[in-house]
Amino acid sequence: MTTRAEYCVIACAEAWRGDGEVLASPMGPIPSFGARLAKRTFSPDLLLTDGEAMLVGLDGTVEGWLPYRRHLTMVTGGRRHVMMGASQIDRYGNQNISCIGDWERPSRQLLGVRGAPVNTLNNPVSYWVPRHSPRVFVERVDMVCGVGYDRAGAAGPSASRFHRLPRVVSDLGVFDFAGPGRSMRLASLHPGVTVEQVRAATGFELAVGDEVPYTREPSAEELRLIREVIDPEGLRDREVRA
Repeated sequence: MTTRAEYCVIACAEAWRGDGEVLASPMGPIPSFGARLAKRTFSPDLLLTDGEAMLVGLDGTVEGWLPYRRHLTMVTGGRRHVMMGASQIDRYGNQNISCIGDWERPSRQLLGVRGAPVNTLNNPVSYWVPRHSPRVFVERVDMVCGVGYDRAGAAGPSASRFHRLPRVVSDLGVFDFAGPGRSMRLASLHPGVTVEQVRAATGFELAVGDEVPYTREPSAEELRLIREVIDPEGLRDREVRA
């Protein structure tokens, strides 16, 4: 039986389908497992990092040197696809990882803006949310770190030319921005989840089609790779509840 966490790994892996030779920058266990699965199966040209300054193979063997200046060249050249987290995200894909509450006197300090603006304006950025709730999927983010479609469009071609948010993956389903005005749309449900559950856990009106498919089933070989090769310790089930 496929677990919810394994559907999430599959959904994250699909973010890199067809990307070609780009740097996959997954942040968090489930996205990392997804990137490694994608490279082992349908996206063999992906480049993986050790999180520091090296390009590595599937077994961790160093394949190349990736100093920060070269990393930035790949970012600004669009040769990188990031899957980041989001403490808050709105219907247009504006993301917050900086603070909760008013910026001048926040109730909670988070990671900070970091590289989110540069990432979202220069290379594809997807998002991973392990706990889908109205506190994360909000009507309006408290601070914009990652740039959404509405703000990129309002800023003009200098911001929108290379701006692309392929997907958002949560523990409930997969989302894209094919709704009205490039708003968030429910693209697929993980098996066992209903549209009503997703709507109840989302703090804004979500675009939903007449028929919503389920996230695709993993193949027998993909399940074997996830369970025996990529994550034999079962860390995926610690991040996503059964």
